[in-house]
Amino acid sequence: MSTEETSHAHDEHHGEHESMTKKKIWNVFWVLLLITTIEFIIALYLVPKGIIPLHFANPIYIILTLLKAFYIVAYFMHLKFEKIGLIYSIALPVIFIVGLILVLTNESHHWVDLR
Repeated sequence: MSTEETSHAHDEHHGEHESMTKKKIWNVFWVLLLITTIEFIIALYLVPKGIIPLHFANPIYIILTLLKAFYIVAYFMHLKFEKIGLIYSIALPVIFIVGLILVLTNESHHWVDLR
């Protein structure tokens, strides 16, 4: 392998993750902190005060948690920079798991209401 080929291969590898700068990492950190803060406000203030009913808060928690999981997987595990097939191999099971969580949450409310 010539030095030109080695240099080209190194540039391709470097280009794959070049958008993960310190600034981008801090931006992701602040987004994750904001989402977590919203979850805490809902859990510690809005639900106990009765501003948001619990059956509305639970789906909001699930959506916000999945959004945080997306940011962690996409940026810190570098899947945002991977091929689309790898992303689909992770995204499709997550969609099915979200559906399962929603069905189980609905079913749990049904059993509680039977009491």
